[in-house]
Amino acid sequence: MIETDHRYLRYAFMVAERARDHGDRPFGAVLVSSRGRILMEAENAKHANHDCTSHAETRLLAQASRQFPRHLLSLCTLYVNAEPCPMCAGAIFWSGVGRVVFGISNARLRQLVDQPSEQLFEHCAEVLAKGTHPVEVVGPLFEEEAAQAFCQGLVLPEAMTV
Repeated sequence: MIETDHRYLRYAFMVAERARDHGDRPFGAVLVSSRGRILMEAENAKHANHDCTSHAETRLLAQASRQFPRHLLSLCTLYVNAEPCPMCAGAIFWSGVGRVVFGISNARLRQLVDQPSEQLFEHCAEVLAKGTHPVEVVGPLFEEEAAQAFCQGLVLPEAMTV
C-alpha cells in the first residue's frame, strides 16, 4: 500500500456515503490515473436506476471504457469502499484496470448487513487471479472506517440488497 492509497480510498468512502444519502446502498468507486489524477467516480445506483447491475464499479467502468483506451486503464487504480463482487471483478478484468484497492471485505460486510438476499461469495482477488492478465488487488484496508457507511442507521426496503 502506498500513502496516496489512503487519500483515494477515503474519497471512495465519501462517494459511498453520497450513494447512501441518495437512497441507495453505500457503495462508491473512484478511478485514479497513474499520475494521481481522479479521472471519474461513481456511486451505487441499483435502487435509483431499478437495475441490478448498477453497482458503483460497473457504472464507472462502463463510462471509463468508452472514454479511455485500455492501455491507459491498465495503468489506473480503482478505489472502492467495499470488496468488489464477482460481477464487478469481471468488469474490472474486462476493462483492463490494473489495480484495485478496497476498504471493507465481503466477509466483514456480511457480518454488518443481515439481509436474506442471494449472494455470490467469491473474493475479488480469487476471481481476478483466474484471468489471463494480472490485476493487483489490495485490501481490505481501513475496514472499521469503511464499515461506518453501513452502520449509520440506513433502513432499506427488503428488495434493496448488496
